[in-house]
Amino acid sequence: MAGITNICNVHGYIVNEGEREPMEGELIYRGYSINEIVANTTGKNRFGFEETAYLLLFGQLPTKEQLANFNEMLSQFRELPPGFSEDMIFKAPSRNIMNKMARSVLALYSYEDDPENQTLEKELLRAVSIIARLPSAMVDAYQIKRRVYDHESLYMHPLNPNECTAESILSTLRPDRVYTEEEAHLLDLMLIIHAEHGGGNNSTFTCRTLTSSGTDAYSAYAGAISSLKGHRHGGANFKVINQLEDFKEHISDWGSDSQVADYLAKVIRGEAGDGTGLIYGMGHAIYTLSDPRAVILKENAMKLAKGTEFEKEFMLLDAVERLTPQVFADVKDSGKAMCANVDLYSGLVYRMLKIPAELNTPMFAVSRIAGWSAHRIEELLTGKRIIRPAYKAIAKRRKYIDIEDR
Repeated sequence: MAGITNICNVHGYIVNEGEREPMEGELIYRGYSINEIVANTTGKNRFGFEETAYLLLFGQLPTKEQLANFNEMLSQFRELPPGFSEDMIFKAPSRNIMNKMARSVLALYSYEDDPENQTLEKELLRAVSIIARLPSAMVDAYQIKRRVYDHESLYMHPLNPNECTAESILSTLRPDRVYTEEEAHLLDLMLIIHAEHGGGNNSTFTCRTLTSSGTDAYSAYAGAISSLKGHRHGGANFKVINQLEDFKEHISDWGSDSQVADYLAKVIRGEAGDGTGLIYGMGHAIYTLSDPRAVILKENAMKLAKGTEFEKEFMLLDAVERLTPQVFADVKDSGKAMCANVDLYSGLVYRMLKIPAELNTPMFAVSRIAGWSAHRIEELLTGKRIIRPAYKAIAKRRKYIDIEDR
């Protein structure tokens, strides 16, 4: 136990007399179930990411007036500072968008008059500005990457102040700026379910640890992005897509449970796939019977996939979800409860939304900045000392050897 938080509860099992008892997963933002948030925003044909970000930051659901004001602030901040893209992004392109996003956040420090001021008012204003600007930095970094490294055309669309976050991302990414309402709402759903996941996940804990040292907000958020970049954290969704391509290549009949199960067994034994023995998108550190994010995403993704070229791939992932727990139990002789996590379906959803694969993890960061901001502010308000976990030293004492005798 590293700390306590009022922001989010990730609940996946019950400890009964020292033993873990599996249960259906729960994800709770500021006391509200993620299922309720989704049902009352996207379920009612409203965009909900901005409301979710407000809830995480301020601890309360906004009134209509408060939400309108918050949306207006986000719209005003969405434009990067004058000359920023040219000087900080275009002049130093990167093949890795996450790397460029972290560098861009650090660079924003130089564009603020008083970046070391950590009053609550300044920190909240800073958080809102970065939540608004991170998607713009992502899109600009991707566009220049396409131009320099992929030798593709560069599209730099002006921002539309009337678009919400999900709409703005689709509008600025696509050459023709065209998207459907259904696509925008599905992306908005992705933003909501990725916005926060407790204080213990690696990137959020990184943000809180950096904050506890007294460093500035830009450094803390850049550190969180750098953590999320790792393939064991946010980068896992890209691994799922690579694995799906491998499944498609080596399973001749995607609709055959026996063929899928046989190949899953080979992957788990390390005889196929990337040799790690892992089924990416399956299993979670906390969730046991279900990941509520995966449940919500699967239900909504199926609506978009049905009747399209993606339906067969979706059903293959469904087979992986259904069959992996039993195959894993048989191969490993294990009774461990295992469920699909959100990464299993997120990569395919991004593909259906025509979002390039290299933006899968950056999209995760664009969502999670809302949670990181809330945790940084909570750490500033409630943390009273630097976070410093203990490490047990196991090296034995040795006698120093003179350089002539080595």
